Amino acid sequence: MRKTSYVVTFFAVSICLAFTLFSAYSPDWLYETGPDLPYTRASIRYGLLEVCERQKVMIPGPDGSKIDYTRYECRPWPARVTDKCETDNKTFCVEWTSAGYLVELSIGFAVTALLAIIFGVSTHSRRRRIWRAVAGLVAVHGVLQVVAFSLITDAYRKSRYAPFEHARPSTSYVLNAVDWVAAIFIVFGVVTTGLSADAGHRWAAGNRAYQPIRGGE
Repeated sequence: MRKTSYVVTFFAVSICLAFTLFSAYSPDWLYETGPDLPYTRASIRYGLLEVCERQKVMIPGPDGSKIDYTRYECRPWPARVTDKCETDNKTFCVEWTSAGYLVELSIGFAVTALLAIIFGVSTHSRRRRIWRAVAGLVAVHGVLQVVAFSLITDAYRKSRYAPFEHARPSTSYVLNAVDWVAAIFIVFGVVTTGLSADAGHRWAAGNRAYQPIRGGE
């Protein structure tokens, strides 16, 4: 494969990695607006590892002014006792925690794919072989993301956690979907280009395209 193809792949995988990091550590998979209370607005954001609640209190003053108070608090999520992971919400906690582990594991495969590209472009002989490893690593990254997305979607759609009845998907949920869709296209592009380079097509292999030796010549 050409160096240019590896450079494009490197940046594409880097973007996927950035999306994965954001979705893994930003509490923004699902968003819920709390019940309307007098002078109070509440919202809750659910992430893979923590849940954050924001409360804004606006109290009218005697002279027509307003007294504003905002409280923002995050905690580990889901918690064994607080979220009833050992009783009522056992299935939900297993799904949600498993999704978190899978996303974190997918980060490792994306990083390894980037390192493989850096290592592979150093010589022409490596460039001809390393695309298989890159495609495989990105494929595993994408599969892990798809499984995590499916687990979160199942927990959300079936409202396995009661407050999810009023929640809706947010930024991290969307970015995760974009990530694994992009991973599919990356794998397709790398495999197509790699096979074309092995077949000797100059658009994929460059000026030093590999040509098989024919018997009898």
